[in-house]
Amino acid sequence: MRSENEPGGRKEPSFIEQARRRQIVAAAIDTVAEQGFGAASLAAIARTAGVSKGVISYHFSGKEELMEACVEGIYTGIAERVVPKLEGLAPLEMIREHVLAVAHEGLTHRDEMLAVGEIVTHLRRKDGSLRYGVADNEVLYQGYEHMYALGRSEGVLREFDHRVMAVTLQASLDAMFGYWVAHPGSDLMAHAEQLADLVVAAVRNPGGSA
Repeated sequence: MRSENEPGGRKEPSFIEQARRRQIVAAAIDTVAEQGFGAASLAAIARTAGVSKGVISYHFSGKEELMEACVEGIYTGIAERVVPKLEGLAPLEMIREHVLAVAHEGLTHRDEMLAVGEIVTHLRRKDGSLRYGVADNEVLYQGYEHMYALGRSEGVLREFDHRVMAVTLQASLDAMFGYWVAHPGSDLMAHAEQLADLVVAAVRNPGGSA
Protein backbone atom coordinates (compact mmCIF):
# COMPACT_ATOMS: atom_id res chain seq x y z
CA MET A 1 0.00 0.00 0.00
CA ARG A 2 1.56 3.24 -1.11
CA SER A 3 0.73 6.80 -0.17
CA GLU A 4 -1.52 8.81 -2.47
CA ASN A 5 0.40 11.94 -1.48
CA GLU A 6 3.61 11.55 -3.45
CA PRO A 7 5.95 14.53 -2.90
CA GLY A 8 5.84 15.97 -6.41
CA GLY A 9 8.76 18.22 -7.24
CA ARG A 10 10.37 18.01 -3.80
CA LYS A 11 14.07 17.33 -3.46
CA GLU A 12 15.20 14.06 -1.93
CA PRO A 13 15.08 14.38 1.87
CA SER A 14 18.42 14.41 3.67
CA PHE A 15 19.57 11.59 5.92
CA ILE A 16 18.59 13.62 8.98
CA GLU A 17 15.14 14.36 7.53
CA GLN A 18 14.61 10.68 6.72
CA ALA A 19 15.60 9.73 10.27
CA ARG A 20 13.18 12.30 11.68
CA ARG A 21 10.37 10.99 9.49
CA ARG A 22 11.06 7.44 10.68
CA GLN A 23 11.00 8.67 14.28
CA ILE A 24 7.63 10.35 13.75
CA VAL A 25 6.17 7.32 11.98
CA ALA A 26 7.32 5.03 14.80
CA ALA A 27 5.75 7.38 17.35
CA ALA A 28 2.52 7.49 15.35
CA ILE A 29 2.35 3.68 15.26
CA ASP A 30 2.92 3.48 19.02
CA THR A 31 0.29 6.15 19.69
CA VAL A 32 -2.36 4.58 17.47
CA ALA A 33 -1.69 1.12 18.92
CA GLU A 34 -1.96 2.37 22.51
CA GLN A 35 -4.68 5.03 22.25
CA GLY A 36 -6.64 4.14 19.12
CA PHE A 37 -6.99 6.04 15.88
CA GLY A 38 -9.39 8.69 17.16
CA ALA A 39 -7.21 9.72 20.09
CA ALA A 40 -4.01 9.72 18.03
CA SER A 41 -3.98 13.44 17.23
CA LEU A 42 -0.86 15.11 15.88
CA ALA A 43 -0.38 16.65 19.33
CA ALA A 44 -0.53 13.21 20.98
CA ILE A 45 1.90 11.78 18.43
CA ALA A 46 4.24 14.72 18.99
CA ARG A 47 4.26 14.00 22.73
CA THR A 48 5.13 10.36 22.06
CA ALA A 49 7.91 11.39 19.67
CA GLY A 50 9.25 14.04 22.03
CA VAL A 51 8.98 16.77 19.38
CA SER A 52 6.74 19.74 18.74
CA LYS A 53 3.62 19.49 16.63
CA GLY A 54 5.31 21.90 14.24
CA VAL A 55 8.07 19.39 13.55
CA ILE A 56 5.46 16.85 12.45
CA SER A 57 3.75 19.46 10.25
CA TYR A 58 7.10 20.21 8.62
CA HIS A 59 7.51 16.59 7.51
CA PHE A 60 3.87 15.63 6.86
CA SER A 61 1.02 17.66 5.39
CA GLY A 62 -1.39 16.31 8.01
CA LYS A 63 -2.65 13.24 9.82
CA GLU A 64 -3.78 11.54 6.60
CA GLU A 65 -0.32 11.60 5.03
CA LEU A 66 1.28 10.48 8.30
CA MET A 67 -1.13 7.57 8.64
CA GLU A 68 -0.45 6.55 5.04
CA ALA A 69 3.28 6.57 5.82
CA CYS A 70 2.58 4.31 8.81
CA VAL A 71 0.65 1.80 6.69
CA GLU A 72 3.27 1.79 3.94
CA GLY A 73 6.07 1.36 6.46
CA ILE A 74 4.31 -1.49 8.27
CA TYR A 75 3.53 -3.44 5.11
CA THR A 76 7.04 -2.87 3.74
CA GLY A 77 8.54 -4.17 6.97
CA ILE A 78 6.33 -7.27 6.93
CA ALA A 79 7.34 -8.04 3.34
CA GLU A 80 11.04 -7.56 4.09
CA ARG A 81 10.85 -10.01 6.99
CA VAL A 82 8.49 -12.60 5.52
CA VAL A 83 9.67 -12.96 1.92
CA PRO A 84 13.20 -14.22 2.82
CA LYS A 85 11.60 -17.00 4.88
CA LEU A 86 9.84 -18.29 1.75
CA GLU A 87 12.81 -18.33 -0.59
CA GLY A 88 13.90 -21.77 -1.73
CA LEU A 89 10.83 -23.58 -0.36
CA ALA A 90 8.76 -26.02 -2.41
CA PRO A 91 5.35 -24.58 -3.41
CA LEU A 92 3.23 -26.29 -0.74
CA GLU A 93 5.82 -25.55 1.94
CA MET A 94 5.87 -21.93 0.77
CA ILE A 95 2.09 -21.62 0.99
CA ARG A 96 2.09 -23.05 4.50
CA GLU A 97 5.09 -21.10 5.76
CA HIS A 98 3.60 -17.85 4.44
CA VAL A 99 0.59 -18.17 6.75
CA LEU A 100 2.78 -19.03 9.74
CA ALA A 101 5.29 -16.27 9.04
CA VAL A 102 2.57 -13.63 8.75
CA ALA A 103 1.04 -14.82 12.04
CA HIS A 104 4.46 -14.65 13.69
CA GLU A 105 4.59 -11.00 12.66
CA GLY A 106 1.61 -10.43 14.94
CA LEU A 107 3.47 -11.89 17.91
CA THR A 108 6.73 -10.03 17.31
CA HIS A 109 5.25 -6.74 16.05
CA ARG A 110 1.94 -6.55 17.89
CA ASP A 111 1.80 -2.74 18.03
CA GLU A 112 2.23 -2.54 14.25
CA MET A 113 -0.62 -5.00 13.71
CA LEU A 114 -2.88 -3.09 16.12
CA ALA A 115 -2.00 0.23 14.49
CA VAL A 116 -2.52 -0.89 10.90
CA GLY A 117 -5.89 -2.40 11.84
CA GLU A 118 -6.98 0.88 13.41
CA ILE A 119 -5.76 2.98 10.48
CA VAL A 120 -7.25 0.82 7.74
CA THR A 121 -10.57 0.71 9.57
CA HIS A 122 -10.85 4.42 10.36
CA LEU A 123 -8.77 6.57 7.98
CA ARG A 124 -10.99 8.50 5.57
CA ARG A 125 -10.42 10.80 2.65
CA LYS A 126 -11.64 14.40 2.69
CA ASP A 127 -14.89 13.29 0.98
CA GLY A 128 -15.60 10.91 3.87
CA SER A 129 -14.86 7.68 1.99
CA LEU A 130 -12.55 5.08 3.51
CA ARG A 131 -8.95 5.54 2.41
CA TYR A 132 -8.22 1.79 2.31
CA GLY A 133 -10.31 -1.00 0.87
CA VAL A 134 -10.13 -4.29 -0.99
CA ALA A 135 -8.67 -2.56 -4.05
CA ASP A 136 -5.56 -1.73 -2.03
CA ASN A 137 -4.79 -5.45 -1.62
CA GLU A 138 -3.84 -5.87 -5.28
CA VAL A 139 -0.11 -6.30 -4.62
CA LEU A 140 -0.87 -8.95 -1.99
CA TYR A 141 -3.23 -10.80 -4.34
CA GLN A 142 -0.62 -10.82 -7.09
CA GLY A 143 1.98 -12.24 -4.70
CA TYR A 144 -0.34 -15.09 -3.73
CA GLU A 145 -1.18 -15.75 -7.37
CA HIS A 146 2.52 -16.05 -8.10
CA MET A 147 2.82 -18.79 -5.46
CA TYR A 148 -0.15 -20.63 -6.92
CA ALA A 149 1.15 -20.35 -10.49
CA LEU A 150 4.46 -21.83 -9.38
CA GLY A 151 2.68 -24.75 -7.73
CA ARG A 152 0.54 -25.36 -10.79
CA SER A 153 3.61 -25.37 -13.05
CA GLU A 154 5.16 -28.08 -10.87
CA GLY A 155 1.97 -30.13 -10.76
CA VAL A 156 1.54 -30.04 -6.97
CA LEU A 157 -1.51 -27.76 -6.97
CA ARG A 158 -4.92 -28.61 -8.39
CA GLU A 159 -6.77 -26.39 -10.85
CA PHE A 160 -8.59 -23.48 -9.19
CA ASP A 161 -9.20 -19.77 -9.67
CA HIS A 162 -6.07 -18.13 -8.30
CA ARG A 163 -7.73 -14.78 -7.70
CA VAL A 164 -10.60 -16.33 -5.71
CA MET A 165 -8.13 -18.20 -3.53
CA ALA A 166 -5.97 -15.10 -3.06
CA VAL A 167 -8.96 -13.02 -1.95
CA THR A 168 -10.11 -15.82 0.36
CA LEU A 169 -6.66 -16.19 1.93
CA GLN A 170 -6.26 -12.49 2.63
CA ALA A 171 -9.74 -12.30 4.14
CA SER A 172 -8.87 -15.28 6.35
CA LEU A 173 -5.64 -13.64 7.53
CA ASP A 174 -7.47 -10.40 8.29
CA ALA A 175 -10.13 -12.33 10.24
CA MET A 176 -7.42 -14.24 12.12
CA PHE A 177 -5.82 -11.04 13.36
CA GLY A 178 -9.20 -9.45 14.05
CA TYR A 179 -10.20 -12.38 16.25
CA TRP A 180 -6.84 -12.32 18.04
CA VAL A 181 -7.17 -8.61 18.83
CA ALA A 182 -10.73 -9.12 20.09
CA HIS A 183 -9.67 -12.18 22.13
CA PRO A 184 -6.11 -11.47 23.38
CA GLY A 185 -5.99 -14.77 25.22
CA SER A 186 -6.44 -16.81 22.05
CA ASP A 187 -3.49 -18.74 20.61
CA LEU A 188 -2.56 -16.91 17.42
CA MET A 189 -0.05 -19.49 16.21
CA ALA A 190 -2.44 -22.39 16.84
CA HIS A 191 -5.02 -20.54 14.74
CA ALA A 192 -2.40 -20.02 12.04
CA GLU A 193 -1.46 -23.70 12.05
CA GLN A 194 -5.09 -24.66 11.48
CA LEU A 195 -5.49 -22.03 8.75
CA ALA A 196 -2.30 -23.17 7.02
CA ASP A 197 -3.57 -26.77 7.04
CA LEU A 198 -6.88 -25.65 5.51
CA VAL A 199 -5.19 -23.64 2.77
CA VAL A 200 -2.80 -26.44 1.82
CA ALA A 201 -5.66 -28.97 1.78
CA ALA A 202 -7.68 -26.64 -0.43
CA VAL A 203 -5.00 -26.16 -3.10
CA ARG A 204 -3.12 -29.47 -3.05
CA ASN A 205 -3.30 -31.69 -6.11
CA PRO A 206 -4.24 -35.15 -4.75
CA GLY A 207 -2.29 -36.77 -7.57
CA GLY A 208 0.78 -34.56 -7.22
CA SER A 209 3.88 -34.89 -5.07
CA ALA A 210 4.46 -32.82 -1.93
